[in-house]
Amino acid sequence: METQFQTVMKETSTQTIRTTGSDAVVQSLLKEGVKTIFGYPGGAIMPVYDALYDYKNKLHHVLVRHEQGAVHAAQGFARVTGEVGVAIVTSGPGATNAVTGIADAMIDSTPLVVISGQVVSTLLGTDAFQETDVVGVTQPITKWNYQVKKAEDIPYAIARAFYIARTGRPGPVLLDITKDAQFATFDFAYEPVKFIRSYVPVPEVNIKHIEAAAQLINLSKKPLALVGQGVILGNAELELKAFLEKTGIPFAWTLLGLSALPTSHPLNVGMLGMHGNYGPNIKTNEADLIIAIGMRFDDRVTGDLKAYATNAKIIHLEIDASEINKNVHADVPVLGSVKDSLPMLTQKVNAAKHDEWLAEFRACDRIENDRIIARELHPEKPGLTMGEVVNRVSDAFDDDAIMVTDVGQHQMVGCRYFKFKQSRSVVTSGGLGTMGFGLPAAMGAKLGAPDRPVCLFVGDGGFQMTIQELGTIFQTEIPVKIVLLNNNFLGMVRQWQELFFDKRYASTELINPDFQTIAKGYYIEAQKVTEREQLDEAIQKMIDHDGPYLLEVVVEKEGNVFPMVPSGASVSDIRLE
Repeated sequence: METQFQTVMKETSTQTIRTTGSDAVVQSLLKEGVKTIFGYPGGAIMPVYDALYDYKNKLHHVLVRHEQGAVHAAQGFARVTGEVGVAIVTSGPGATNAVTGIADAMIDSTPLVVISGQVVSTLLGTDAFQETDVVGVTQPITKWNYQVKKAEDIPYAIARAFYIARTGRPGPVLLDITKDAQFATFDFAYEPVKFIRSYVPVPEVNIKHIEAAAQLINLSKKPLALVGQGVILGNAELELKAFLEKTGIPFAWTLLGLSALPTSHPLNVGMLGMHGNYGPNIKTNEADLIIAIGMRFDDRVTGDLKAYATNAKIIHLEIDASEINKNVHADVPVLGSVKDSLPMLTQKVNAAKHDEWLAEFRACDRIENDRIIARELHPEKPGLTMGEVVNRVSDAFDDDAIMVTDVGQHQMVGCRYFKFKQSRSVVTSGGLGTMGFGLPAAMGAKLGAPDRPVCLFVGDGGFQMTIQELGTIFQTEIPVKIVLLNNNFLGMVRQWQELFFDKRYASTELINPDFQTIAKGYYIEAQKVTEREQLDEAIQKMIDHDGPYLLEVVVEKEGNVFPMVPSGASVSDIRLE
């Protein structure tokens, strides 16, 4: 009996060649335009790796040191290119090691295709060596997953995987291919998927909702636009700029919305969220209209939902219907790609300015600068702060590097003080908050954008979670710049312990290795800075070095990140100290 995939292939194929399933995997990837893949070989995926041997000049395979690193690297690649990232792993522990990255990609809407090997189909369900039900494990954290048991199904499965991963709201797809399917031969043909019945990746924009949204915008006195990653994923940066500049509406961005427009844009009022800027947080409950553009009202943005945007009507521009009214009720939902809906809205709204309203944000900026930023960037005390390091690195790169971060205090500081001129300049783990994300993601980002400088900010905790990827950086010659902000603590957890657990520092102080020696063991140039007077010269030396570089900066041990909205509190309860 033919499978659905075999039937479809017969209907669409015009030219076939006899080949193996493993070769079909590689040829299918090439048909989808893939040039870079990240992976780690093993028994159940060995036939695919054998096939890869014949395509060295067409496919660049990056041998990572851990499967988690493969997926995070594919994420970094996808985030800076807008293309689908690809990772290949083996069965059992190889597949389960990839789960964290897949979950991270799902919540951050990153397009991935992860291919895992599997035991031969006759052994499925027998607890065979390195057998794991990876389809069952990853079902809740993928847009789609499928187990391929027949070689004939490989081309359509891969075509379908890429179509689902990249269209609509992007996300990860997993294909689990049994070893016998990789060995079997069949008549190969490839046809890209352009339509799947019942799957509507981009809803049609309802003009009545556009008109209702425009009416609210035209009547608003204190509107605030919230810019999320959907703008970047939808390649709608120019459409956003046109809308904001016609309406004069101040905008704030989410963590993943950073760099959708240049930091210097005059309508930019800062970052939302728990460690975002004072103005956009405090003014959320003074706004009479919130226009959410490609963002999902994450709890780190909203705080206490019962006390969120209490005076505002809500317009929500969103491609994923499941996000509408999930956390915050939308008075006017505008379903569809923001690349389509923003121009329609721009055409309907009146040209306006909101100078007095914008001035209120600038007054908040002055308060935050006087109480936090000035002391962070120009401290009078001897110890180096994370903020001044990030700020000086950004200046040295002329605010035009791709910033990658791991997760923790340095992540919040990096996103607060690094500045951007181009879109797709921020790669960080948002929804899942994955420590260990940074180093492999920086590798992928640099391979995806070889002509742009890539700078990773990482803490001493997260660095050690995937530190083995220094081996990948060395072997693959990836010239990523690594700034290790070392405070000998799991800093974010320690900050919470200080503020909310009576300074009971339970299991957060780290006794660290000599990172300089480790870097040199991987043949990576390194320098350690402990004094402010050393910093600028060390940063420039890192930038000028032709190759990967580790700059370790010892920062104050018990520094905190402010402002801060305590967990579960209202955005109006933001703390400045």
